[in-house]
Amino acid sequence: MKDEGGMKDLKARTRDFALRIIRLYSALPKNTEAQVIGKQLLRSGTSVGAHYREGSRARSDAEFISKIDGGLQELEESCYWMELLVEASIVPESSLSDLMDEASQLSAILVTCSKNAKARKGAKL
Repeated sequence: MKDEGGMKDLKARTRDFALRIIRLYSALPKNTEAQVIGKQLLRSGTSVGAHYREGSRARSDAEFISKIDGGLQELEESCYWMELLVEASIVPESSLSDLMDEASQLSAILVTCSKNAKARKGAKL
């Protein structure tokens, strides 16, 4: 369940993602639309790292998979809220492209973690 190779520590990476989401939320306009969407993004974007940390302390592969899959759901939701911010012309796409790319990369990493754990779990049966 540890991070592999020379990849930046996933614990730090998910924390950095959360901090970037917090900074984005702080910079959003104070109108109702931006704040409602922003609060949803704040909740989902900061939950990714919490799920990963919970998963890293899992007592079983099943628990690990559940937590990682929860993190994946939060990442997908975060992407949705960022897409809405762009499509509602609240935030320019260029301002969110790096953050959306990081969400995509984190999703790919967590999918791999989940698949590997599912393969391990299957091999134990």
